[in-house]
Amino acid sequence: MRKGLEKVTLLGNQNTKYVFDNPNKKMLETFKNQHPDLDYLITFKCPEFTSLCPKTHQPDFATIYIQYIPQKICVESKALKLYLFSFRNFGEFHEDCVCRIMKDIRDTIHPKYIRVEGQFRQRGGISIVPISEWNKKGYHPPENYTRRVEHEYTVS
Repeated sequence: MRKGLEKVTLLGNQNTKYVFDNPNKKMLETFKNQHPDLDYLITFKCPEFTSLCPKTHQPDFATIYIQYIPQKICVESKALKLYLFSFRNFGEFHEDCVCRIMKDIRDTIHPKYIRVEGQFRQRGGISIVPISEWNKKGYHPPENYTRRVEHEYTVS
């Protein structure tokens, strides 16, 4: 096994258990950043995010964008997917979901910079786009890394 992947247990696991109602940062697996000498931006687009309104229990749908500049470790994508799935039947306001996601990832990987944006679908005539952002004290990410996600990435 390649060094730095010892903690990755979900990727390739055929017996994955799905949790739909209990987001927990312990679900997030990590691996060693192979390029700690570089400032590079990792972006995840999660177009199938679902949670429940804590008051009405109606489903809320969003595309979640997670962007971070890693320091020593990175978050593993399958573990991130399972973590995001765990919001499916969990009641929390849009703003709280986005802040929780940012804090849980931040507290797990200790990046130089992280930004989480939730583009929630319209319900009741209004859509909400909460953004939670954090950077390591004294660290200033390159300006082009901190822009709002305004376009779709497509592969042709």
